[in-house]
Amino acid sequence: MHAPMAGAGPEVMLVTGASRGIGAAIALRAARAGYAVVVNFSADAGGAASVVRRITDDGGTAVAVQADVSDPAAVRVLFDAAESLGRLTGVVNNAGITGNMIGKLADVPAATVRRVVDVNVSGLIFVCQEAIRRLGTENGGGGSIVNISSTATKAGSPGTWTHYAASKGAVDVLTVGLAAEVADQRIRVNCVAPGSTNTGLHAAAGMPDRVERLNPTIPMGRGAEPDEVAAAVMWLMSGDAGYITGAILPVSGGR
Repeated sequence: MHAPMAGAGPEVMLVTGASRGIGAAIALRAARAGYAVVVNFSADAGGAASVVRRITDDGGTAVAVQADVSDPAAVRVLFDAAESLGRLTGVVNNAGITGNMIGKLADVPAATVRRVVDVNVSGLIFVCQEAIRRLGTENGGGGSIVNISSTATKAGSPGTWTHYAASKGAVDVLTVGLAAEVADQRIRVNCVAPGSTNTGLHAAAGMPDRVERLNPTIPMGRGAEPDEVAAAVMWLMSGDAGYITGAILPVSGGR
């Protein structure tokens, strides 16, 4: 259980892409751990409102904030909203897209490639930049950033999401480099890399049975549930992981 600091107001966690799936599960776990939560969304206002309602109905504090993370100005507004709730100590970079298609790299339209890189790479960098400005020792005493990558970086997702896997490879590299860069500011930067997970990501790309089809290739025989990924994120956020930075933690059932 996370324990917010006495007298400092509620500690705040900002979760990007939190209207559904893994992001929603992280937001719900963070609220149960005592954080006030910023539930970021890009387009799914209804989903974000539902997550906020579940948190507030349970006695927690949460707000939904629309922001496209690929827009630095919108990211600044998002962080302003977080700081209005209390002391920002945690940031989860979960927003990510596949471009809603499955296919070979040669068939991916240029516009899709640009949008995936804009959100998954540029957006993550913009959020990390703003997080460093707000979490550093000069502005509040440190904190923790957890990025969400993917085990797709291992094999590259040939024939399906090579463009997506490449963007997540950038997340891994950024995590390692940034962790070393900001350690002296008492900011920890880690990464969770989910494997096949039961979310709407696959259906949106046109293959709703993709997780089920991959189950035989997973040593544990099944895909992850979003809450299992969220549990790993919250452990990295916790004091139990206080000496861990620059780590990439797979949540993949052994695959």
